[in-house]
Amino acid sequence: MGVFHLKAPLKEEDVTRLNIGDTVFISGDAFTCRSMLHRWIFEENHKLPPDIANRNVLIHVGPIVLEEDKSWKLVSFMPTSSLRFEKWGAASVKTWGLRMIIGKTTMGKETMKAMMEHKCVHVSPQCVSPNLWIDSIKVTGVDLLKELGSIEAAWHMTLNELGPFIVDIDCRGNNLYKNHEHIVNTNKTMALEKIGIPNEFKYTKLYGE
Repeated sequence: MGVFHLKAPLKEEDVTRLNIGDTVFISGDAFTCRSMLHRWIFEENHKLPPDIANRNVLIHVGPIVLEEDKSWKLVSFMPTSSLRFEKWGAASVKTWGLRMIIGKTTMGKETMKAMMEHKCVHVSPQCVSPNLWIDSIKVTGVDLLKELGSIEAAWHMTLNELGPFIVDIDCRGNNLYKNHEHIVNTNKTMALEKIGIPNEFKYTKLYGE
């Protein structure tokens, strides 16, 4: 497992050398994206704003940003679960030419297929709170602030050695979380037995799932 210091915009060779478990620090330009930007593009048929169209590092985060003295001050930076956006994951990789997605948890099968085809990786924060990294992020602009609101807007960020991140999906179809699934399930079974809960116990379903 290696440690890599990368500079965006990322090239294909930057990500093809990465393997799951590698540690990454990232510098350069990125942009933020959540559900409403995905819908704006893929369901309401708008185009990605030109100011971010050449950025190939996407962050799944809804930052809290304040305007102070005609500039932007980042107050909170907590990446959210990428799996929430699986519906649009493959399309965003293909259409936007992404090389890296930053977020928590993982992505689904369709996005992973697109990542293999188009050479993109997914990385997760290796820290208790990414808010500790705020000094490594400069907010340089924003698109669709009026249309989508502050949390869902497309924020432009310049990163300076942001990290560490762990590569949890590489561009060869390897998934760190899937690799640990057997270990987790084995430990879960042992833990349930220890506290007297049968392994076939059914959890309460919420929201009609």
